[in-house]
Amino acid sequence: MEITPIAKNNGMVTVPISAIVHPAEKICGEIRVPGDKSISHRVAMFSGMASGASEVENFLQSEDCVNTLKAMEALGARSFETPDGKLNIQGTGGKFIPPAGALDIGNSGTSIRLLSGILASCPFTVELTGDESLRSRPMRRIKEPLEMMGAKVELTGEKGTAPIRITGGKLKGIDYLLPVASAQVKSCIMLAGLFAEGITRVTEPVHTRDHTERLLGALGLPITLKGLQVEIRGLGPKGPTIKARPYIIPGDFSSAAFWMVAVAARPGQTLVVRNVGLNPRRIALLDVLKNAGAGVTVKPYKGTNHVEPAGDITIKGARLTGFEVGGDAIPNLIDELPVIFVLAALAKGRSVIKDAHELRVKESDRIATMAGNLRLMGVDAEEQPDGMIINGGNPLTPQSSVRSFGDHRIAMSMAILGTHATAPVIIQNVACVDTSYPGFWDHLRALGGHVE
Repeated sequence: MEITPIAKNNGMVTVPISAIVHPAEKICGEIRVPGDKSISHRVAMFSGMASGASEVENFLQSEDCVNTLKAMEALGARSFETPDGKLNIQGTGGKFIPPAGALDIGNSGTSIRLLSGILASCPFTVELTGDESLRSRPMRRIKEPLEMMGAKVELTGEKGTAPIRITGGKLKGIDYLLPVASAQVKSCIMLAGLFAEGITRVTEPVHTRDHTERLLGALGLPITLKGLQVEIRGLGPKGPTIKARPYIIPGDFSSAAFWMVAVAARPGQTLVVRNVGLNPRRIALLDVLKNAGAGVTVKPYKGTNHVEPAGDITIKGARLTGFEVGGDAIPNLIDELPVIFVLAALAKGRSVIKDAHELRVKESDRIATMAGNLRLMGVDAEEQPDGMIINGGNPLTPQSSVRSFGDHRIAMSMAILGTHATAPVIIQNVACVDTSYPGFWDHLRALGGHVE
């Protein structure tokens, strides 16, 4: 693995700039993936708003989640790691202080959108910014509802993007129909609704991830679920009283997805993923794997103290066939779609992935970047406005190095495809993997891969 030294925090650190992934005869075994990224973000926020100290087990120490934690600390929370490896977060009791400067969220769309909802009622102005990728992602989708509620939201970037300057106001509840299925926008409005006068109702076009709803319910906050509608009873400018509590965060299903796909196309090989999240709105990939022909067994845990359902998943490899993904399944597959493109490349025959327009505005244009990379691996991949048509199951012959475009899920997806190739593949710019999965390369080696 090629690395380069860079200056950071007045010191020198080494950052990988490329990785060479070799073909692997076997990818199998058992693994525990790091804590769930989506839940870690939200636990950091709710713990930061709480009164008292919350003890968090299996918090994801990735760049994105650490940036959320730093933002909460800039608003008055405190945190430290305990001797047994847990994270202790001392909350603000809902009394935020104005940060000394802009809150730099790095690459995290979840952080910038959810924090915007929390800050919408604060009696001061806060600027939220991030890296070049984050500053290119659409933010008008949160500006409109937050301003309807009474906040002032300035999008100072070009084309309605970050940096975002938020001046809190006296909020009122609204009825809002999401124009695009987005758990982040839904959560932003819900969090603002906690500090509003009256009822806030958010209706989504299809069900999206419900991590925020689950945590609100677990904390005893005033939430009601009615089909596609979420209703929040506002508690006014002082906001909710949140008590500190312990949290156990399950392993991240989206991180486990890479290993599931790596093994699914290997007849006779088996993978067991331990202690992984089983939120029903996160595990749609399992149906895709079954439809492609892989063996899938799920063993839920019973009587645990996890924040959300968790358990073990066993994947048995097989000769895969083409499949189709689209419609209402897409919002609950959105993070797995890059590696689903890889699954399609490994499955014999024609696969169609559609209705995934939202991939165009993620950390990269994930349709364009994956289509280009797949073709560089010899895959017959036809880019569509909302997805891709892939004729897979043919030998993978790398024609040149592939690029991550600074997108962690692109880098990891191409690494998985590389283990199935006929020759080593070079992946450029892999430092971004630390955004969500520190230790990815070590886990690849532990399961039988060879990377340098």
